[in-house]
Amino acid sequence: MTKIFISIPWFLPAYRAGGPIQSVANLVNEFTEGVEYYIFTSDTDLNGAALDNLTVNEWIDYNKYTKVWYAGPEKISDSLVKQVESIKPDILFIIGVFSWHFNLVPVMFCKAPKKILSTRGMLHPGALSEKKWKQKIFLQVFKLLEYHYKVLFHATDEEERKYITNQFGKPATIFTAGNYPSNIGSLVHGKKEVGSLKLVSIAILSAMKNILLVLQALQTVEETIQYDIYGPVRDENYRDDCLLQIKALPKNVSVFVHKEIEPHEVKGVLEKADVFILPSKSENFGHAMYEALSAGLPLITSHHTPWIKLENAKAGINVDLKDITEISSAISQFAGMEEEVFEEWRQGALRYAANAIDKEVIKKKYEEMFFG
Repeated sequence: MTKIFISIPWFLPAYRAGGPIQSVANLVNEFTEGVEYYIFTSDTDLNGAALDNLTVNEWIDYNKYTKVWYAGPEKISDSLVKQVESIKPDILFIIGVFSWHFNLVPVMFCKAPKKILSTRGMLHPGALSEKKWKQKIFLQVFKLLEYHYKVLFHATDEEERKYITNQFGKPATIFTAGNYPSNIGSLVHGKKEVGSLKLVSIAILSAMKNILLVLQALQTVEETIQYDIYGPVRDENYRDDCLLQIKALPKNVSVFVHKEIEPHEVKGVLEKADVFILPSKSENFGHAMYEALSAGLPLITSHHTPWIKLENAKAGINVDLKDITEISSAISQFAGMEEEVFEEWRQGALRYAANAIDKEVIKKKYEEMFFG
């Protein structure tokens, strides 16, 4: 039995940090043959709020194959090092790049036959443009101390593989293994009226997700639009800019900003919407986008996510972020559709989601990374 020790800043029931949490949760539920998982994480969510009803600082069962250690706020690094020493894992799987306790400490101070650093989209140029100068200096120090020779890297697709190579050069050893997704399945939607559209976004409210760009695009849309936004606030200044833009929108556009929702609430939110919109500057995977497609919602997004060539499949529209009119036009195109035509796009979204993921291929890739 191969022991895999996973170090990640946040894990379920935390949910505000989005994709990486869902990726790890899906991994330990799907890839279970011949492995034991030990997940070391914090006892808080992204906003620092303590997780309720948890046993901290000891291993508790998550599923048949997985135990989780929710570390209290004191001596997190010491605790992590001691647990790695105690368990003696075959693989140390480090999720993320810039967390001192959960990324740097295991790279620098923990011992394991194999260390794998999963960058989770954090080296994408769009993501790095949002980072503070300290994190950019970190990458230089990381290379100066030659840690990129001491770890293996995990990319979720060929695009991310390229970004890792750009940072650390060809000597970096990189495995590519995609994410296991959550498939919601076809939902029963209300009838869509011609000249109206219900948009939804589920995302962290930050510049990376480009919610403000959607709001600016809605300024020139003439159809009746309802836009619901769900997600935690990462950048309060950005949130304030969005609220100002909402006040300036015409009367035909109604925008509702909701608090973040837990994973079990996603299905209910998607049932009430027509189209999922999120023109992100970059996405490592975009679990919320895939979930929307798998539920039969056409997707409006950028060309900088894994979900491309949508229009060819009648599954959605990819837009150019440099031309805001493309977003406006995409919204108007869906708003103007009759129910019969729009149903074709719903079915296209379902087909696209079904064809985009091959779990057997994903399994083989993880076998190569973990057991190769």
